Amino acid sequence: MALAPISRRRFAGLLGAGIASAALRPTPLHAVPSTAAATPPTPDDIVRLSSNENPYGPPPAAFDAMRNAFDRVWRYPDEAADALAGDVAKLHVLKSEQVLLGNGSSEILKLCAAAFTGPGRPVVMADPTFEAIGRYARAAGGDALKIPLTADHRHDLLKMLEAARLAGLVYVCNPNNPTGTATPDLRGFLSHVPAGTVVLVDEAYHHYADGDGYESVVPLIAEHPNLVVARTFSKIYGMAGLRCGYALAQPATLDRLRFHQAWDNMNLPALAAAQAALGETAHLERSRRLNRETRDWVIGELAARGYKSIPSRTNFLMTDLRQDTGPVIERLRQRRVEVGRRFPALPTHLRVTLGTRPQMERFLAALGEALSA
Repeated sequence: MALAPISRRRFAGLLGAGIASAALRPTPLHAVPSTAAATPPTPDDIVRLSSNENPYGPPPAAFDAMRNAFDRVWRYPDEAADALAGDVAKLHVLKSEQVLLGNGSSEILKLCAAAFTGPGRPVVMADPTFEAIGRYARAAGGDALKIPLTADHRHDLLKMLEAARLAGLVYVCNPNNPTGTATPDLRGFLSHVPAGTVVLVDEAYHHYADGDGYESVVPLIAEHPNLVVARTFSKIYGMAGLRCGYALAQPATLDRLRFHQAWDNMNLPALAAAQAALGETAHLERSRRLNRETRDWVIGELAARGYKSIPSRTNFLMTDLRQDTGPVIERLRQRRVEVGRRFPALPTHLRVTLGTRPQMERFLAALGEALSA
């Protein structure tokens, strides 16, 4: 008995409260006034400020692209992947063979660890920074050499350079997670790293970086065969749940990553959404503006209460509470506000993602209660 084809309308209906449900979407930017409107509460009314997500979600064009992609989900995503890689290459003035798509930029980090670390080939990384690369290196049989940040919470490039001579991979998160700081002079750093050591620069927060002292290293790829740059659609593009990212490097370097990658690793709706989002520059600009306005306001509110924040170039803050943050994080959780985990290298600093203005009002109220409890 032949099965009737599933129409797009019926397929969307089968998703129920899933991706087609507007009720569970973040506040779309076209509905956000100059003072950001509140996002609809999660079912249990938890304010989640723990994962550095964009509270305004993807642009409307991304939702349309995903719905249109439902008709093609019976096919492998080859053509869609090629189309996105081509558009990414154009965006960065590179060739398609200099782009490798990943299941989020997390996969790019894992591939770099698999390709460039192992026994006797550690990864050099800051402390603190995004920890995943250290775990991936240990899974590959290698080790993680952690270099403390400078006094102003930037990567200590001189000490990292010394360690790089014995390493297979150097990881630089710029701007850095969790401190939100940008590290200058990566151009000079790259010129001194040994040719046999690969440098992975994670630019997940590139679109939020503003002001002097930050520079993307994408234009340096042509000069450095040992340079890999990771980008993601999980941050300002608002697609953390879709899992789409990419690496930029010279073709021979990407071939070493591709060797460790699963075939057909991307899903078609995510590819379609990412391709549509690339053209939505207004969404990026409004997300950046709303984030900057909220960031400046929260920093001011915290400063008025006597708490100093590390200058942030991202969509999150790290603030010195002058006490161990472990109990504070738990008290916030009891008040239905989730913030970042405790970072042992900066145990008195609390990391909080910048949500909408009403979400941050909830955070500040809960923080006041948590600190006085």
